[in-house]
Amino acid sequence: MAALAAIIGRLCIAALFVMSGIAKLADPAGTAQYITANSTLPATLATPVGIFEIVAGVLLGLGLMTRLVAIVLAGYIALATLLFHSQITDAAQGMLASRNLAILGGLLMVFAYGQVSWRVSTWKERARRHDAEVAAAKAEARADALGHDRTVVVNNQGGAAAPAYPPGRTVADRTDGDPRT
Repeated sequence: MAALAAIIGRLCIAALFVMSGIAKLADPAGTAQYITANSTLPATLATPVGIFEIVAGVLLGLGLMTRLVAIVLAGYIALATLLFHSQITDAAQGMLASRNLAILGGLLMVFAYGQVSWRVSTWKERARRHDAEVAAAKAEARADALGHDRTVVVNNQGGAAAPAYPPGRTVADRTDGDPRT
């Protein structure tokens, strides 16, 4: 369930950037005017910023280079907040800065836990791996219950094989249930 929540959260953040980028490309003159009015940056950044937001949002949504895209977008959001929303005493700017802070937090969570793939085949592979681990644990428990020692250590000098632990040991004798201990 956590993987599904991570995927949905990542898609929501990605959609935010894609929609923002489309809005910037739909009105490049308005974006350029906002950039020049609120910073010393050139107005020619309007179109590249819109393209960057769309491309980064799509990459994030698809789960491609997730951690890299998330940290780059986090840096972009932090820089945008410092450049355009630093007047937090103004109610509107404070609200936009708070919104960016929440987006920054979400992007850092994606960076930390963003390697969750969105493909169903990945979920199936994870389920198969889990089932195999459970089957191996059950087989080991059955072998231990029967008193069979299946672990063998081979001598470096080519000598005879010897059990890794005395055959009389039981699971209760071990601290963690690992036959190698």
